[in-house]
Amino acid sequence: MADRLDGTVALITGASSGIGEATAKAFAGFGATVSLVARRKDRLDSLVKEIENFGGRALAIEADVTEQKQAVSAVETTVSELGRLDTLFNNAGVMLNGPIVDAPTEEWDRMVDLNVKGLLYVAHAALPHLLSAAENGPRRVADLINTSSVAGRRARSGSGVYNLTKFGVGAFSESLRQEVTERHVRVSLVEPGATESELQTHLRDEIREQAEKRFEGKEILRAEDIADAVSYIVTRPRHMAVNEILIRPTEQEG
Repeated sequence: MADRLDGTVALITGASSGIGEATAKAFAGFGATVSLVARRKDRLDSLVKEIENFGGRALAIEADVTEQKQAVSAVETTVSELGRLDTLFNNAGVMLNGPIVDAPTEEWDRMVDLNVKGLLYVAHAALPHLLSAAENGPRRVADLINTSSVAGRRARSGSGVYNLTKFGVGAFSESLRQEVTERHVRVSLVEPGATESELQTHLRDEIREQAEKRFEGKEILRAEDIADAVSYIVTRPRHMAVNEILIRPTEQEG
């Protein structure tokens, strides 16, 4: 039987669409109050209303977590407005695949800034509150979940810098896990395979066409599938930590 999340607060980055939005709804369904962080405030406001309509509680925070001051402010606003922080789902990310040779390096900057630095900024700001929640919270355990990818396990031609960022997320997560696990802050990594999301819309046209051909005719994952896995992680009993979940569509080979 899954534990409820009543009395806890969860912060979700990248909450305005896709996996972040689906996970916010799932956490609210388990009883958590959710802090929704993203740049698109209008979408966050709509999601707040949707969650409140089925009896949940949510807070919308407009922030660009690639700016450290905004990342810190998002965490501190969550704690000041909602009283605590028990769960962080570090989900915001961007995938700008393409060859390394002659690549537009501004795409590299965007991936490193969001997938790595943004994740680090939010984690760093949240950790003191998560450690406190593990000591004094209603569940006496806290969770930090980082979104990686199949690309964090297997490098492929055409996704080298995205691979770099996601391999890095995995290394950081495991090091942090070892550091805080005895204090009952559980650090977990979720690694989705091909999933319906807005990630593909940010690709250059020719790269997007190649990606679409790779999975043409195959049934890929939905955001709700990943939200279900993340919910499984955070609803385990205090003595049980799920450190890593790799989720591929059944038809995805690599």
